[in-house]
Amino acid sequence: MSNLNSTSLPIPGRSKPRNLAQAVVEHITESIRNDSLKTGEKLPTESEIMQIYGVSRTVVREAISHLKAAGFVETRHGIGTFVLPPPKTGMGLPHESMVTIRDVLDILEIRISLETEAAWHAATRRSEEQIQALAEVLRVMQTAQENQQNSVDADVQFHLLIAQATGNAYFVDLLSQLGRTIIPRARINTALLAEGEPQSYLQRVRHEHEDIYQAILRKDPEAARAAMRTHLSHSRERLRRAQELLEPEVGSEKANAAQS
Repeated sequence: MSNLNSTSLPIPGRSKPRNLAQAVVEHITESIRNDSLKTGEKLPTESEIMQIYGVSRTVVREAISHLKAAGFVETRHGIGTFVLPPPKTGMGLPHESMVTIRDVLDILEIRISLETEAAWHAATRRSEEQIQALAEVLRVMQTAQENQQNSVDADVQFHLLIAQATGNAYFVDLLSQLGRTIIPRARINTALLAEGEPQSYLQRVRHEHEDIYQAILRKDPEAARAAMRTHLSHSRERLRRAQELLEPEVGSEKANAAQS
């Protein structure tokens, strides 16, 4: 099928079938999401997919199994595998409505549990291509901060790359559902988080990312887990301080509303 183009697939860790299967899953999933593969369309045969991606039959079957489990495709025996309508998000997290510090604090509690383990797995499974991508995102983040530009998108990408390096599509799906909500400063004023020192705050955040990167680079899962926990815990504490600063303002608004 011409809609699956092997030249657009960067397959990490060719020595690891798990990573190969995940790469195929990610490419086909993206093709479905961007409508290159349309609902009801038949996927190529196993042999054709093997040829397109240069992988074994075992890898193809594992990839199709993951796609079926995620609700992207269904196999009709004797006919083939077909694209299903895009699955609805399963967590029920409407990130557009997450506007308060309390909302973001609640999400951070979930992220601490989720991403500390993602960092551990990423350190054990990451490929050279993935570590290079992380390094590039860090460079983009540093340049943006030095030029006093917004670095939220690079920050989001950094965390998503770690999720991808786990080789587990569900880490990616869960973080992708949250979008920019996973970065507190995307919702809350940076100066408030920094208590008046935004550049110093952003520098601390970048150093925390670098610690995570270095641990994954060394393939040190325990250090990666600890660095991610430190980063997210610091984010939580910065948010709590911001919430304390806002409380008098919130109280004043409530009093004014009661008098009106």
